[in-house]
Amino acid sequence: MKPEKLTGHAAMFGANAMWGIMSPVAKMVMAAGVISPMVMTDFRILGAAILFWTISFFRKREPVSWKDLGLFFLASQTAIVFNQGSFIFGVSMTSPIDASIITTSLPILTLIIAAFYLKEPVTGKKIAGIIFGATGAILLVMSGQQLANGNASNIRGDLLCLTAQLCFSIYLVFFRGLINRYSPITIMKWMFTGSTLSVLPFTYDKILAIDWPIVEWRTIAGIAFVVIGGTFISYLLVSIGQKRLRPTLVSMYNYIQPIAAAIVAILWGMDSFTLLKVIAVVFIFSGVFLVTQSKNLATIEKEIERVKTGEK
Repeated sequence: MKPEKLTGHAAMFGANAMWGIMSPVAKMVMAAGVISPMVMTDFRILGAAILFWTISFFRKREPVSWKDLGLFFLASQTAIVFNQGSFIFGVSMTSPIDASIITTSLPILTLIIAAFYLKEPVTGKKIAGIIFGATGAILLVMSGQQLANGNASNIRGDLLCLTAQLCFSIYLVFFRGLINRYSPITIMKWMFTGSTLSVLPFTYDKILAIDWPIVEWRTIAGIAFVVIGGTFISYLLVSIGQKRLRPTLVSMYNYIQPIAAAIVAILWGMDSFTLLKVIAVVFIFSGVFLVTQSKNLATIEKEIERVKTGEK
């Protein structure tokens, strides 16, 4: 495997592992009752914007055209604002099990959009890989369904969670050209700036209303991890992976999230290790492997050209 591809795989694995760990950490933070889901979203967006701008001051300035600034704003709405907002409100209305299962739709939605917009071929290996990965993710989620705490399903909540996956699929496919033109720091700096401008004017009063003296250190540490690990580092890694891998393959790493969440839950005594979880993990990694082995449009076009020219 080429070093560039290997870097892309490592970046996507790291990003989704961080997101998986972030789920139980964020749940722990919000369980304290001081930080609401909306305020947590504000911390993620504003905190990441500050961090990306800070690190950009230590790098060579990369000029961005006005047209691309507009595209970055649109990208920020799909990948961050609507994605995070829809999912948070969806989770608050439906059961955690439903929300987790619906996240497995990301690779399917990405495959469909990429097939129409990028003309990416829908190969048998891609379909098999997505089925394997989705099966593993669903098995993993269902093995921990006792953690749902009796929260009932809700069709509106389910649709909001599905909307979140659709928004991120649109970002992965439609903005790939924009992502390839700039460095990861520049990409994320402007995307989180656009997100901050969209969200903060409507929610800053909730941040100012927090009574910080009563906030425990565990809660503050959890917020720090969500902002730095689950947002700043994760989105930086996503932009690195997106530049090196096809959208369908990028989305397949979404299946790593329930594995990371399950590991943390087991270590914290919130879940137990079972044979079903082992089978689920095997399904997930088999699915990712199958998609990595599938041919993309560029490969197929090269093979056709070789046939036409008589090359072997």
